[in-house]
Amino acid sequence: MIDSKETGKLTPRPGIAVKALVVSTGKILIVKRRPDDVQKPGVWEIPGGRLSEGENPFMGLQREVKEETGLEIEVKNPLDVDYFVRADNQTITMLIFLCSAKNDNVILSEEHTDYKWCNIDEVKDHLVEFFHKSVDNYIDHFKE
Repeated sequence: MIDSKETGKLTPRPGIAVKALVVSTGKILIVKRRPDDVQKPGVWEIPGGRLSEGENPFMGLQREVKEETGLEIEVKNPLDVDYFVRADNQTITMLIFLCSAKNDNVILSEEHTDYKWCNIDEVKDHLVEFFHKSVDNYIDHFKE
């Protein structure tokens, strides 16, 4: 929380989040949020999370993906940057990166209840719409 000089009220500290569009053998990894999650319960998303203050975004993304999925990844290219205000008034800057998985043996943390390796032509049928632009950027600029 930070103290606003103008209002004298405590407001949530702006956050930086990182997300990974993980590709392995031509498929994209998506994970399903817990049904009791405070933010976006039960939706299919891509792995990642908040950076600690001052954390290197590449190392933070590797840490988050490892924590959530057990996967070791290589961060390749930036795909997208987004900025939004959550329902709880937290401001988030989100950096989304194309990543490759060093293996495909997913071991989920308690943050998610399921995962899928989706073919590119079906991934947007499952994935929450927020990440569709990142998938399109991958297809348009990086898909081999």
